[in-house]
Amino acid sequence: MPEDRSRSLLELLMNVSREVATALDLRTVLQRLLFSALQYVGGERGSIVVMDDFGKPVDATIVFGTQFHDHTTQQLRDTVERGLAGWVVQNRKSALVTDTSKDDRWLRRTDDSAEKSGAKSAICVPLMARDRLVGVLTLVHSIPNTFNEEHLELMQAIADQASVAVLNARLYTESQRTARVMSALAEGAAAINTSLEIQDVWRRILNQTMQALQVETVALALIDNVNNDLVFHAAAGHNSGNIPGRHIPHGHGLAGLVVANGQGLVVPTVRQDSNYSEVDRFEGIEMRAVAIAPIQSQGKVIGVLEAVNPISGAFDPDAMVVMTGLGSLAGTTIRNAEFLDRIQKAHERYRELFEDSVDAILITDWEGRVLEANRHAVALSGYGTDELHALSIDQLHEVKWNRTGLNFETLKRSDECIYESGLLKKDGGSIPIEVHARRVEFDETDSIQWIIQDITERKELDALRDDMIAMIYHDIRSPLGNVVSSLEMMSGLMPDDETLVSMLNIARNSTARIQRLVNSLLDINRLESGQQIIDQNSIDPQALIRESIRDVLPAAAGRQQNIENKVTTVLPLIWVDVDMVHRVFINLLENAIKFTPVEGQIQVGAQTDGVFVKFWIRDNGPGISPADRERVFDKFIRLRGKNRAVGLGLGLAFCRLAVHGHGGEIWVESELEKGSTFWITLPVAQKKTTGQLKRKTGRLTLNER
Repeated sequence: MPEDRSRSLLELLMNVSREVATALDLRTVLQRLLFSALQYVGGERGSIVVMDDFGKPVDATIVFGTQFHDHTTQQLRDTVERGLAGWVVQNRKSALVTDTSKDDRWLRRTDDSAEKSGAKSAICVPLMARDRLVGVLTLVHSIPNTFNEEHLELMQAIADQASVAVLNARLYTESQRTARVMSALAEGAAAINTSLEIQDVWRRILNQTMQALQVETVALALIDNVNNDLVFHAAAGHNSGNIPGRHIPHGHGLAGLVVANGQGLVVPTVRQDSNYSEVDRFEGIEMRAVAIAPIQSQGKVIGVLEAVNPISGAFDPDAMVVMTGLGSLAGTTIRNAEFLDRIQKAHERYRELFEDSVDAILITDWEGRVLEANRHAVALSGYGTDELHALSIDQLHEVKWNRTGLNFETLKRSDECIYESGLLKKDGGSIPIEVHARRVEFDETDSIQWIIQDITERKELDALRDDMIAMIYHDIRSPLGNVVSSLEMMSGLMPDDETLVSMLNIARNSTARIQRLVNSLLDINRLESGQQIIDQNSIDPQALIRESIRDVLPAAAGRQQNIENKVTTVLPLIWVDVDMVHRVFINLLENAIKFTPVEGQIQVGAQTDGVFVKFWIRDNGPGISPADRERVFDKFIRLRGKNRAVGLGLGLAFCRLAVHGHGGEIWVESELEKGSTFWITLPVAQKKTTGQLKRKTGRLTLNER
C-alpha cells in the first residue's frame, strides 16, 4: 500500500475512533459511525443493527442522506434474518454486492422494482469486538457497481475500529436501562409498600405506573373469584372516571390474553392488532397504544395492569420490564392488603361478637389479670370496666385449679376446661355459673378466654326436679309397696279365670315398672352424691340376660318384635348389685324396643376378656347422630325428631351412673337409619362363689353358698 494512502487511512481511522469514542450513548455512537462511513466510503444511505449476546437485534438506526430514522429495529429484523445482513451475521464475513438485482442475498422489497429505485450497490460488514458479533453495518448506493473491493476494505477497517465503541455503548446503554428499571422498581416498591389500606395501595400502584411509563391513562383490574372475569377496581389519568366497575369476560380481549399466557404485551398501534376488540376499549378514551402486564402473586395471575397512550407517542423498550416488575410488586402488596383487610374485618366481627355475646366474657393474661371484659360481664358482676381491669380472675370466682392446672398448665396445652363455680359480685352476692376457659389470641396477645354462663335458672330447675324426685320417691314408694303386696295376695286368692288372671298380670307388670322407675330415681340421687355400691354379689351373666329378656317380652310382643339372645359361650360370673344391673338391662332393652320399628329385630350378646364381661344390645332403629351420642346419657335429655319416643329422659342417665358405679364403661355406636348398639362392661367376680337366680317380688336375688 502506498505510504500516502496508509497515512490517509490511519488519519481516517483516528477520526472515526475520535468520533465514536467520545460518546457513550448508543444512539449517538450509531449516528456518528454511520455519518463517518457515508462520508469516507460513500453511499446514499446506510443502516446499523446492534445485536445482543444472543444474536437478537436490540437497536437500529437508518440514515437517508442526512436524515436519521430511529425506532427501526422491527423494520430491519427481516433483513437480519433473511437479507444480506442476515448472510453476514450467519457467516460473520463481509459482503460486497455490486448489483443487488443479481444477488440472491439481497432481500428485495417493493421499492427495489425497476420502475422505482431499481438495482443498487451495497456493502455489508460485521461489527466484531473481542470475538463477539455486536452488529451489522450496511451502506447502499443507488447506482450499481459503485462500490468495489477498496470500498469494502475501507468499510471493514472502519467497522473494526468502531466495533469496540459500539459494544461499550451497548453495554453502557444496557446498564443505564437496567439502572432506570431498577430505580423505577425501587421507587415503586418504596411507594407501593408504604400502606396496606387496599384503596391506598391501588392508588399508589397507578401513580407509580403512570410516572414510570409517562402515559395518559392507567387502570388496574383483578380477577373475580366467582366467574373469573376481570373487574377494573381503580384507574387514573385522562378520562379514567368511567373505568372502575368495567368487566371483561374471562378469556376475552387483550387483557384476557395476558391472563391466559401469564405474559405482558405491548401493542404499539391498537388499530392494527387483530386481538384488539371492543371489550378492550375504554369509554371516552381514544386508544392508540396500550401495554398490559400481569399482576402476579405466588406464581398466579390475579389481575392486570394496563397503561394507555404514552405521551411520547411510543412505549420505551423498557416499558414491559418496568410494568412486569410493578405488576409483581403490586400482586404481593395487593394480597397483603387483602389479607390485612380480612384480618381487620375478622377482628371487628370478633369484637362485635365479644361485646354482643349473651354470655359474660373475660380475657386475662397468664397471671390471671383481667385485660378485657364485655358488656355482659360488667352487667353480671356489677363492677365497672376499669374496676374489672384491676382484678384477677380468682377474685371474681373460685377457680377450679384441678381443672385448669396450677398456673393454668392445662390451658397452656390448648385444652379447654369446663366447670361450675360461683361468681362473686361487687355487692357481695354470688350467683352460680358455668365456666368455659380456653387459650386464645386476643389483640395479638396470647391470653385466656373465660366464658361465664349464668346458670341460676338451671340450678333452680335442678332443685325443683330434685324436690319432685324426692316427692315421687317418698310419697309413691310406700303406697306402691302396698299395691304390690295386695296384688301378690290376690294372685293366691284369684279364681281360675283366664280373663282375671290376665288383668292381674298386667297390673303386676305395670307396678313392677313403676317400682323400677322409683328405685332408679333413688339410685340416681345416691350415685350422684358419691355413695358407693355396697350390695354386690356374684351372678351368672347369662341368667341375668335371660331374666331381663323375659321381663320385656310382653312389650316386644306388642310391637311384633323379635329379641334374639346371641350368647353361645360360657361366661364368668360378674360382681354386681344384682337388682341395679337387672334394671340397667331392662332400661336398655326397653329403650331398644321403643326405637325399633314394628316387626324389627333386637339382639343381645356378651363376651369376656377375663377382667370384664362386655355386653351389647343392638337394634335396627333410626340411629343416633354423632352430636347426640354423648347427650343421650344426660338427665332429662330426650332426642327430638322423626321416630323419637317421649319420656322423662332418666333411663340412660341411670344406666351410665350404675355402670360407672360398678367400675365399668357404657357407650353407644350408631349409624343413622341403620340402628344403634349400646355397650356396657361389668367386672368379673374375683371370689369363687356360685349363685342361683330366684324371682322374688319382681326382683332378682342371689343366694350364696
